[in-house]
Amino acid sequence: MAASYDAVLVVSFGGPEGPDDVMPFLENVLRGRPVPRERMLEVAEHYQHFGGISPINVQNRALIAALEQELAAHGPHLPIYFGNRNWHPLLPDTLRKMRDDGVRRAIAFFTSAFSSYSGCRQYRENIAAAREQVGPDAPEVDKLRVFFNHPGYVEPMAGLLGGCLARIPEERRAAAEVLFTAHSIPMAMAANCRYELQLRESCRLVAAGAGAGSWKLVFQSRSGPPQQPWLEPDVGDAIREARGRGVSDVVVAPIGFISDHMEVMFDLDVEAHDISHELGMNMIRCPTVGTHPRFVQMIRELIVERMSDEPVRLCLGELGPSHDVCPIDCCKYEPQRPPMRPAAS
Repeated sequence: MAASYDAVLVVSFGGPEGPDDVMPFLENVLRGRPVPRERMLEVAEHYQHFGGISPINVQNRALIAALEQELAAHGPHLPIYFGNRNWHPLLPDTLRKMRDDGVRRAIAFFTSAFSSYSGCRQYRENIAAAREQVGPDAPEVDKLRVFFNHPGYVEPMAGLLGGCLARIPEERRAAAEVLFTAHSIPMAMAANCRYELQLRESCRLVAAGAGAGSWKLVFQSRSGPPQQPWLEPDVGDAIREARGRGVSDVVVAPIGFISDHMEVMFDLDVEAHDISHELGMNMIRCPTVGTHPRFVQMIRELIVERMSDEPVRLCLGELGPSHDVCPIDCCKYEPQRPPMRPAAS
């Protein structure tokens, strides 16, 4: 049903913006979890490779600036606010400011293209908790549907992948392998969501659009203990396996991420690159969509769709557009709290 909104809320994970932020940020991410300090220090070291700064906030602000221009040029003319789960600007502070600015109902864009507990339901829980902190006059917040098969996501990703494949010498291009990567999640979480199904469909659509031959969905950034099963194979293992089959060129495409934040930069640009180099393989890392104009246009189209009496629900493939309002048990998951390495951002 069509709805009226007076603001847009961009919701993301958050990340440290200086060396002094790293440990407080990780403590915030891990609050309530019995994680040994040495584990936290191990992850903190990842940030030190990049000056103690996660690029995620900078990239989200760039996306917001691009979306502001898109809305100013084409409408709807709505202010945009920014709130994070784990670091400033935190969601309670953002909702408080929205309330003070007179916002009564906002539509939220989550920086995740796929359905899962951590990529969707948990953000909805975060918003609910933030609204409770702000009080009864906190703005209502609805969310936009996930966009894994929206042409505004698939088409720019296909263009970026095609550009990477074109960098491989023509005589070797047909034998190159594309490894689509996404954040691994616990198998127990994956069992009650459409994360894998949506990822495979997105990979298929992007590969077809780019004219890719051989491709595979792999995972990265596992953070659980060894005894807890998570989605596999790991990207590093997939690179080694490809080399064992004689593959000399691999394109790693982080389809599960919309921006080049810390997990992309460290797990792919450092660790996966080092593995490829040691094996004598040519690895090309595909960019994420970032602020690609078609992607920014897609966000506006999703907003317009929710505000329309007769919405045009764009999608590609056979799965159809995702739901606007999540069912009560959608992506339900009771997180286990064993010692684990936190996800970087």
